[in-house]
Amino acid sequence: MKIGYDREVDILMIEISDENIDYAEEAGPMIIHFTKDNKPVLIEILDASEFLADVTKISMRTTTRRVVEAKT
Repeated sequence: MKIGYDREVDILMIEISDENIDYAEEAGPMIIHFTKDNKPVLIEILDASEFLADVTKISMRTTTRRVVEAKT
């Protein structure tokens, strides 16, 4: 797994595998790239600094192992 960040465009990239990308789908603030066999290869998190700030706020509110949803 490789993780990279492009500060210029504020995108966090998480490379899960080095397989060839066949297509991509957008899911909220993320673009997920898949192989032709529907395996995820790369996740791009758009507006990464905002996304990570939200995740940090959620984790700071969590006092138990229960799921906490973000309020948008």
